[in-house]
Amino acid sequence: MVSKKSGHVLQDAHQSTVITNRLKRAHGQLGAIVRMMEEGRDCEAIVTQMAAVSKAINTAAFTLISSSLKECLTDPSVDADDVSASLQKLFLSLA
Repeated sequence: MVSKKSGHVLQDAHQSTVITNRLKRAHGQLGAIVRMMEEGRDCEAIVTQMAAVSKAINTAAFTLISSSLKECLTDPSVDADDVSASLQKLFLSLA
């Protein structure tokens, strides 16, 4: 997804699968973190898992942005400047 204006949907099936799988793993890790909190586990272990989930989500987002950028910039019907600006905003929202 680039932006509401452009409405880009990732077409690369391989990248879509890679991103989806990463998000599913992060989802499972997040459930484990909730259980750790409920069980009263130590803070260091919980924060370590939180950092792993955060990294997985950010990596998925960066992969989505870069894959979308590649697709949009190789599509002659797309305004490359508009897409680049939209994706840059998305990229910076993760910083």
